[in-house]
Amino acid sequence: MRGPSHRGPSPAVRPQGARRPRALRAATAVALGLLTLGTLAPPAASASAAVRPDSVQQALDALVRDDGTPAALASVQDRNGRTRTATAGLGDLGTGAPVPVDGQVRIGSNTKTFVAVVVLQLVAERRMDLDATVDTHLPGLVRGEGIDGRRITVRQLLQHTSGLPDYSDHLGDDARPYTPRELLATALRHPADFTPGKRWKYSNTNYVLAGLIVQKVTGRPLAEEIDRRIIKRIGLRHTYFPAPGEVTIRAPHPRGYHRDQGDGPLRDITDIDPSWSWAAGQMVSTGSDLNRFFSALLAGRLLPPAQLAQMRSTVPAEATFGPGSRYGLGLVSRPLPCGGLSWGHGGSYPGYETRGGATDDGRAATIAVTLQLPDGPARMNLDRAVTTALCH
Repeated sequence: MRGPSHRGPSPAVRPQGARRPRALRAATAVALGLLTLGTLAPPAASASAAVRPDSVQQALDALVRDDGTPAALASVQDRNGRTRTATAGLGDLGTGAPVPVDGQVRIGSNTKTFVAVVVLQLVAERRMDLDATVDTHLPGLVRGEGIDGRRITVRQLLQHTSGLPDYSDHLGDDARPYTPRELLATALRHPADFTPGKRWKYSNTNYVLAGLIVQKVTGRPLAEEIDRRIIKRIGLRHTYFPAPGEVTIRAPHPRGYHRDQGDGPLRDITDIDPSWSWAAGQMVSTGSDLNRFFSALLAGRLLPPAQLAQMRSTVPAEATFGPGSRYGLGLVSRPLPCGGLSWGHGGSYPGYETRGGATDDGRAATIAVTLQLPDGPARMNLDRAVTTALCH
């Protein structure tokens, strides 16, 4: 179970300041290295009063002890709606502060599911059509080498079958705020990856375009539509889309960290202008709110049956999300070893890695760590921790 990576500014510079690292992909493609306990204070694993040490707590402890993540947080919901929370590690390596229970984190690409739900609500209202082209809503905007908005559909955007190149692979060193159209323009300077509909390949550009279409159709900012249609509707009290220029996280949260080199120091990258990710990954939430969101989605509280069925119509996505994984419309299915499927997304963002999922029988789990993980054993261990939470 793997999540897509968002490349972000290097913590070696102050987020409000001047420079990004050369090639933003350094935040994920550079070997981040597994931390040794010598770089951290003792792990000091802890749990909320509601949780006794169990398999989930043990999994969190291992993520801190063995994989070097400064902190790990879990929120687990059983099929009867009971919620348990647990933490391990330290919430702030500088002060030694504990991890806030159910603290807020940057959720990265989980944002895409929120955007997809808004699009599908507009489809249900007959204000959009999944098989309409991008040019239907944004005429003439999407043109480039092998790229033509008259041949790319809304469905292909949501399912990552458009062939659009990923803008986040090509952002430069400048840490300034970005507008959505600047992100799109960055992508359009590069050729298409493939002919629309012929393949599947994850691209953050798809969701920047989906967000622009939502704004064109509704005449309102994307953040307001997400807040009105989802956050307030199902009572997500700790979830929000950061306002322009907002670099801090609003409520109690663990600090997020990054390492430039395998043997380099950990750097705090918590405070960052997230506009470079916008509809592809800008949101902040908590584990319990993400569980509530995905559970409400599967229960039909956000979409009519026809649109939920479209969302759950999937194509293979194992290259990004792991064995057996499939991608719907902003929604990933993964097989569980205890039977059935989990449905969710996942997010990889500078300073944070978030994994989770929900099942049709009401189970849900979200686990976050405070270090963006490279591909490899650490990510697989995070995936296994989610599986443990859902299956035990």
